[in-house]
Amino acid sequence: MNKTETLELLQQIKDGSVSPEEALNRLTLAPFTQVGDYATLDMHRELRQGQKEVIYGEGKTKEQILGIVKAMRKEGWQNILITRLSPQKADYLKQYTALFYDDLSRIGIAAKTELPQVGNITIVTAGTSDLPAAKEAYYTACALGNRTTLISDVGVAGIHRLLNHLPKLQKANVIIAAAGMEGALASAVGGLVDCPVIALPTSVGYGASFQGLAALLAMLNSCASGVSVVNIDNGFGAGYLAGMINQAIEKGHPAD
Repeated sequence: MNKTETLELLQQIKDGSVSPEEALNRLTLAPFTQVGDYATLDMHRELRQGQKEVIYGEGKTKEQILGIVKAMRKEGWQNILITRLSPQKADYLKQYTALFYDDLSRIGIAAKTELPQVGNITIVTAGTSDLPAAKEAYYTACALGNRTTLISDVGVAGIHRLLNHLPKLQKANVIIAAAGMEGALASAVGGLVDCPVIALPTSVGYGASFQGLAALLAMLNSCASGVSVVNIDNGFGAGYLAGMINQAIEKGHPAD
């Protein structure tokens, strides 16, 4: 149950078409739905947090993922986000449900529909090799209703490439900076803009990068103010957080 449905229920109580007892029954039954013996869907998450549950695909069987998707579709949910979905599992799901799938980010979106896109999130990557995590952030943000732009391969090894996009960066509500190696991109971006910057360390780099640990520590020690950091390769977390910040900002703006 989302906020719109809850408001409709309250209005029905007010106009007498639904009794308080019936409304209480709906609210009591709605909080969660059991799916087989392997999942319990949180039906009130959208009401509390503004976004429905997201399916983490890694570690689940293809049958379990399909069962969860079917249960969500039964509730009328669309744009069901599935992260860390392997190509094999995606091929299986496509036999039973409409599915958008991006191989690079391993993001799947079941029952994908066009959503109103609000605000302005910009994602920048230091290199092309950072795109898997960056595109995970991109599709996450888009699926949650955020207007999102991706700019790739503008790292500090050629800082002029980043500066060429400065006008776009300065118009963003929030920026995600994805980088491996020494992770310097986040500090560079943070020193150029007046909006929050979410640093996304990636596991890209040679031996002493320690699978992204060097970038993570560098980003945590950024000298630029207003930079926060998510975990290594956590594009979903970066995209989700950016979406929350972006939509909170847009709530304070009058409609265009």
